Amino acid sequence: MELRHLRYFVAVADAGSLTEAAANRLHTSQPSLSRQLRDLEAEVGTPLFNREPRGITLTPAGQAFLSHARLALTQAGEAIAAARRIARPAKASFAVGFLTGQEVEWLRHVTNLLRDELRAIDFRVTSDFSPAIGAAVQRGEIDLGFSRIEQQPDVTYRIIAQEPIVVIMPRDHPLASNQRIDPRDIEPGAFIGYSNTPHVLRGIVDRYFRERGLVMAPTHFLDGYATGISLVASTRGVTLLPAYVEALLPPSLVSRPLVGDGPTIEVAAGYRADNSSPILAAFLRDVDRLIAARQSEVGLAT
Repeated sequence: MELRHLRYFVAVADAGSLTEAAANRLHTSQPSLSRQLRDLEAEVGTPLFNREPRGITLTPAGQAFLSHARLALTQAGEAIAAARRIARPAKASFAVGFLTGQEVEWLRHVTNLLRDELRAIDFRVTSDFSPAIGAAVQRGEIDLGFSRIEQQPDVTYRIIAQEPIVVIMPRDHPLASNQRIDPRDIEPGAFIGYSNTPHVLRGIVDRYFRERGLVMAPTHFLDGYATGISLVASTRGVTLLPAYVEALLPPSLVSRPLVGDGPTIEVAAGYRADNSSPILAAFLRDVDRLIAARQSEVGLAT
């Protein structure tokens, strides 16, 4: 049994689907993934999954195996992170990860805040889905992550902004003539929903609709802002996304706020408290300046 078997098992258990796990989480072919899972079940000596027409569920043995598999992966990640922290090169380095698209909003503020500290170090910037950013902070692969609050062992979060969630639609959509959108006017079948990846956004939007007694019936699902924008443009549907995507919209799409008190989503800076990086310490010491600079910029724009 290898760690990759455990990663495959957990990904399929979380997705509830071989197809989604293979395409969106593991980036492998479905036949290869099926073969790996059969090998794992043969090693364990009992079926771990119920394979049904509508998806995959865990057997009782699979439920028992899942918690131990998660723990094993966490411990393996901790071991790798500990070794990497000890073996860091003599030259100081600092790595920052952004939820894809958020670097447009926050990178310039970070570099301005740390201008003096960044002159003599290796500075690395990456972008990814929010869960991946949280996991990279937890493993010690990046020093600072701008993302949603992702529940990860040993990761501390500082909320730095509350971002409104807005409606994204084609420029010639009938609702685009409204200054604000009443969610009751959104056609349920035209709404573009969310996969398991943007789970924080999905939870907020689901709660927003539920509190208003609305039930959407999406047939398309986005896993990030880029696919969301593409789906709105190609299907002429409607979705809800954080306002930071407004700067990234093509001319054919527009955004509109929701009526009343629309939902908001948190932007947080995540880090490990046991990270001894002096660059991180400088950031945390002056993070209020970063928050104030961003708030001032938003205030001028409005």
